Formats: sequence, structure tokens, C-alpha cells
Amino acid sequence: MTDLIAAEVPTSDRKPRLGWALVLISMAQLMVVLDASIANIALPYIGADLGIEGANLTWIVTGYALAFGALLLLGGRLGDLYGRRRVFMIGLVVFAVASLLGGLAQNEALLLGARGLQGLGAALASPAALALITTTFPAGPARNRAFAVYAMMSGAGAAVGLILGGWLTGLDPVLNLEGWRWTFLINVPIGLVAATLAPRFLPESGSQQGRLDVRGAVTGTLGLLGLVYGFTRAGEEQYGWGDTWTIASLAAGAALLALFGFVESRVAQPLLPIRVFANRTRATSYLVMALVPAAMFAMFYFLSLFVQTVVGYSPLESGLAFLPFSVGIVIGAGVSTSLASRVDPRFIAGVGTLMSSAALIGFSRLSVPDSVTEVMANAPHVGSSVSYWASIFPFVVLMSIGMGMTFVPLTLSAVHHLRSEDSGIGSGVLNTMQQVGGALGLAILSTVALNASQGTKEGLVRDLTARGVPSDDAGALAFVGSFTEGATSAFLVGAALMALGSLAVWTLLNVRHEELATDGPEGAPVHIG
Repeated sequence: MTDLIAAEVPTSDRKPRLGWALVLISMAQLMVVLDASIANIALPYIGADLGIEGANLTWIVTGYALAFGALLLLGGRLGDLYGRRRVFMIGLVVFAVASLLGGLAQNEALLLGARGLQGLGAALASPAALALITTTFPAGPARNRAFAVYAMMSGAGAAVGLILGGWLTGLDPVLNLEGWRWTFLINVPIGLVAATLAPRFLPESGSQQGRLDVRGAVTGTLGLLGLVYGFTRAGEEQYGWGDTWTIASLAAGAALLALFGFVESRVAQPLLPIRVFANRTRATSYLVMALVPAAMFAMFYFLSLFVQTVVGYSPLESGLAFLPFSVGIVIGAGVSTSLASRVDPRFIAGVGTLMSSAALIGFSRLSVPDSVTEVMANAPHVGSSVSYWASIFPFVVLMSIGMGMTFVPLTLSAVHHLRSEDSGIGSGVLNTMQQVGGALGLAILSTVALNASQGTKEGLVRDLTARGVPSDDAGALAFVGSFTEGATSAFLVGAALMALGSLAVWTLLNVRHEELATDGPEGAPVHIG
């Protein structure tokens, strides 16, 4: 990785060693992102070992997402006020300690508390990491390459998490610790080493004069917490959009964010300066970076379930099915980096989003035998007839390259020409849009999948029962066909969301590539061509 910017490394010992700085930032970002998915495959093993009921198992994933998404704005502003390197290091240490607690947890309460604490650490480290790239690397090729690596870590993290989670979960006990515990413990040395080396390779941004906007921090954090929780609950089959607590959470979140906006417009030093959204290019980048993860996260969710429950893959095989995604996003990010100095970001991200939308349309064509005779003949895994290389692999590669071509230019345009004092909060907004967009997208597409699958399942159960299949077996067999119907409907809606993001890129993202190679005066507006 250091070779990516070797030509840009300053010779003065007093200047940051950019190659190693990028390694540290990338390690931290990969650790934060993959932790959102690394525990997914391990959930059944965690539940069996700690005696956690199925309904509460989802909180192992949700608890992390809630704390991470709700605290990102606060984490970004703390970096602006008290020093980005300092907050970055604190976030890494908190994350490492929380991972240790989670890995050694002997009961449900400690594990869930550790996941929330991991979310806090991630919310401190992630926006600081992105801001450190903006303030450490000079505009032009060096910064473009750094953002490319950052985008690779952000995009590939979910896939790497599934692969690593599947491998670690399948390990025999090591040091009398079950395999699932290593999905947490692996973060401990990574986080501590990165925090220890940060002062050597990363410059401190310095503290700013000013006070933390406490009222904004409280209303903004609680508002985001309400939205993320409401969207997450809406996407769960046992609750849905009509659930009382879902509605109450969403309403409370919206009301608190409205109050947050009112508070921010009346304080001298707001948590979220409105000027961050004043630039059309930046606002467009934020919008698209909410729509894109909404579709991408849902792809990981439904496709990982499909290959396990329908095709019959083991946890490790399921993780390896996403290995091409990690490779493809590196290729896409490399292509976009090489083009960034010659081509406007609108064209790079526009093509990338169209490729990803086409990939989701490809996923929507997945199918399994739908006649009762074929279902019975191919039991227990009617999906075993699905060819990975013909039906899944091409679209995983297409989407991953598209995502690599999308994340790099959008990240560049989202943080370009931010004022120095706003780099942290600008990065926090970008991360927040990704988290909230992902939660909203998963909730919407889970609802689409549930509605599409219900009718199919009922019909198959009736037909199988009529042919003498016991009701329990009929339900299990019918699930395969009905789940596939629901998942493919979700993929199709995801393709529409990605296409909407592409439309926004083509029509609104007009910043020129020449401008991305300059820093310009602080707070200067980006020229719109």
C-alpha cells in the first residue's frame, strides 16, 4: 500500500510519512467497517454458547449500528474541536477495549454493552480518519490515491467481514476460546497498534477555539438514534412498519432532528454548520452516498442469506462467495483513481452507479425450481441447482467494480473545499449518510421482500400439504421458493435506488476534475460548470 504514494512522500523527517499514515488510517477504517458484518455469520454460535434467544441475537448487529450511526456527527465535531489525531487514537483504544470485553463476554448483557461501546469507538475513529486524509495529504494525485485506498476499505469491509467471520467461526477452540470470540478479539491488537503508531506518522490538526454545542449534540444524537432504530426495527419481520415502537421511534427521531435544525440555526458554534450543505456538489455527494449504501448493504444481506439458506453454503463458503467483491472494488477504485485527474467525477461515478444498478438487476433474476414436483425432487436444498459462476459471480464482480468507481469520486467531491475547521464534521456527515442510508435501505427492501414472499409461501405450502408432505417439511421447502421470490424483488427495488443515485450524479454533480487537484482558499465555493 505504501507504494501507492511513494512518489509523494516528503523527504523531510518533520513531514508526515504519507505511506505509513495511509496504512494506519486504512487499518482503522477496515476494522470499523468489517465489524458491522463480521459477527453476522457467528450469530447462531453466539446464541448457543451464551444462551441468547433469537429475537435478541439481532441486537448484536443492531447495537453496533445504532451507536455508530447515532454518534458519528458528535465524533466528527469532537475531532474538529480537540484534535483529529487525538480523537482518532481515543476511538481506536475504545474500540479495542470494547472488542476485548466482547470477546471475553460470559453473558448477554456484557456482549451487547461491548457492541455499543464498539459503536462509540467507531464513531470517534471513522470521521477522524477521513478528515486526517483531507488534512494530511496534498490535493492532487496523493490525495486521490489515499481516498482510493480509503474507499476500498470502506467498500470491501463488509465482504472481508463475512469471509473473516466465516473462517474464525469455524475454527476449533483456541486457548479454550470458541471460534466466534475471535471475531471480536482480532480487533484488539490491530486497534492498539494503530493507536500507538499514530503519533509517529499522523500530524495533529490542533485544537480549535470554541465550545461543544451540547444541545445540538443531545438532540442530534438522539434524533439519529431514533431514526436508525426505527428503520432497523421496521426491517425486521416480527415488527415491521406498523409496529407501535417503530412508528414512535421514527416520529421521535424526526421531531428531534427538526429540533436539532432549529437549535443549530441559533447557536454561534453549531455542532453541524449549515454551510456544510450550502455547496451543491457536496450536498449531491451526501445524497448519493446515502442511496448507494442503501442498495449495497441490502445486496450483502439478501445474497448472504440466499447462498446459505437456499444454495446450502457453509459459513466459510458463504464468506468466500464474496471474495470477488473485495478484488473487484480494488480494481474499480484503481480505475477511478487513474481517471480522477483527467475525467470529471460525474462521469466516473455515473458509470459506476449504472454498473451497480445493472448488477442488481442481474441478481433479481436468480431463481430456483418453483413447481411442487421440482421442489420435492431437489430437497433439501432446491437452490443446489443454482450455478455460482453463472448466476452470482458475474454480478458480484460487476457491482464491486461499479462501487469502486462510485466511492472514490464521491468521497473526493464530498470533502473537497471544506473549511479546515469543518473537515471532521464534514467527514462525520458523509459517514452518517452512509449509515442512515444503509439502515433505511435495508428496512425498505426487507419490507419489499417480506410482502413478495408471503403469497408465494402460502401457495407452496398448500400444494405440498395436498400432496401428502408433512406440514413442517412443507413449510421448510416452501421457504426456499418464497425467500427467493422476496430477495429478487428486493434486488430489483435496490436497482431502482441505485439508478436514482445515478440520475442525481449525472444531473447535479458538476464539479470539474481540475478543481479536485486544488485546495483553494478556505471556504471558497467550488465552481459549478
